[in-house]
Amino acid sequence: MTIRYIKILVVLAAGLQAFLYALQNMANLEAARGAVAYVLSQADNAVYTDSVIPAVTSPGLVSFAMWSIIALELVGGIAVLAGAGRMALSIKGTRRAFNASKWLALSGLGLLVFTWLGLFLAIGGAGFQMWQTEVGGGSLEGAFIYAMTSGLVMLIVAQDEPCWADRTEKVDHRQEGWQEPDRSHR
Repeated sequence: MTIRYIKILVVLAAGLQAFLYALQNMANLEAARGAVAYVLSQADNAVYTDSVIPAVTSPGLVSFAMWSIIALELVGGIAVLAGAGRMALSIKGTRRAFNASKWLALSGLGLLVFTWLGLFLAIGGAGFQMWQTEVGGGSLEGAFIYAMTSGLVMLIVAQDEPCWADRTEKVDHRQEGWQEPDRSHR
């Protein structure tokens, strides 16, 4: 049963991380818009001055990119937090019930991995070469950390429950190895 509590706690932490970053971006809209505009403009890209992706300077496209990031963080964070709630509701259920309760958390975590790996690392890092500037490099490092933590939580949560998760009686099997519970009395 302890592993279930741990899974719920790490899901809560990952959901809270995304939700708070979305709120921080909304609380600092002009700074967020400025950072996105700076990266998309490819200003100050001194190492690789030519790019296969053209610079984006349109205020509409910059706003679209910024709001897409915020929306994905917000939706992903809410999905993960709601998934933690679903998992908590089935914490005393069977392995099958608990595994079934993970789908919303796993979906949200997948969305967050896509946001930080796909948008920041692939498009921002490889496409717009954001690693070349201090602002872009900081965002890229953060996105790597968030993508890896969300991915790690996703891998932990996706693991099937151990074989003893459905046990209701306490059995000390340290000396004799794993023993199936006696179900003949049912």
